[in-house]
Amino acid sequence: MTPANATPRVSHGFAFARAVRRLVYAIVCIAPASIVNAAPITVTDDTGATVTLPAPAQRVISLAPHTTELLYAAGGATKMVGAVAYSDYPPEARQLPRVGDNKALDLERIVALRPDLIVVWRHGNAQRQIEQLRDLHVPLFFSEPHHLDDIAVTLTKLGELLGTSPVADKAARDYRGNIAQLRARYAMKPPVGVFYEVWERPLMTLNGTHLISDVIALCGGRNVFAQLEPLVPTVSTEAVLAANPEAIVTAAPGATASNTALPQLDSWRQWPAVTAVARNNLFAIDGDLINRPTPRLAQGAAQLCDDLETARSRRPNP
Repeated sequence: MTPANATPRVSHGFAFARAVRRLVYAIVCIAPASIVNAAPITVTDDTGATVTLPAPAQRVISLAPHTTELLYAAGGATKMVGAVAYSDYPPEARQLPRVGDNKALDLERIVALRPDLIVVWRHGNAQRQIEQLRDLHVPLFFSEPHHLDDIAVTLTKLGELLGTSPVADKAARDYRGNIAQLRARYAMKPPVGVFYEVWERPLMTLNGTHLISDVIALCGGRNVFAQLEPLVPTVSTEAVLAANPEAIVTAAPGATASNTALPQLDSWRQWPAVTAVARNNLFAIDGDLINRPTPRLAQGAAQLCDDLETARSRRPNP
């Protein structure tokens, strides 16, 4: 027996094609009654594409954990009908029907849920399956925030698509206010050279165009590999030693300010000449707060700012 959430082996097989026809028929037959006297809604997504709905979305599927958070924050709780694995915040999102994960979407399940809007992670979902999603003729909104304010902008756009602008606009204002407070507090702080470790083997980091690099700068930090070309470059241990960061930071599930040094950073202790090691500036931040571009990023930023302030406090007296 095939599990209910199994990914179909042949995505364009007979069953899938029949399900697509049912979805298109439902859209054609149901839409006219739902859009009477409603003005079309048009926004631009993070690819620069125009997304137009005839009326506020009523059945929304999220294809990334961060887009699930954004949709809930924008007031879409009652409109969500499906999400991918690891969509675990807010807690009620855990009860949503699952439609696969970022590597393998359950396309037949997506069709069966009859979405009128699908929110996609631009670089996190498999390109082949994104093309198959286009065959459904359901509007796709692509999310890929690169800067801190992009999160607020996305909230307002999702609010427009959902017809929940008052909730979304408030969430955007609150988020902007939290970021503004951090910016004011740390704008004039002495810079701290930061190596952000994404992965240990191979050793990977982030360049200056990544959102987390924006967070580092917000806290008065300096990404020591900002100039590298790939978004997520692989670097050598020798390159990190040469950069001599004053702080080494990584993400880990459930990490807190009181749990700064985790096993994945212990390998750096064999290099005591590195300033970050010599001063014990090895920090871990909860990955859900720093890696997901959602309003909770303000919490992760506050933790990183605290960590970099700790690094400043450990500088030797002049």
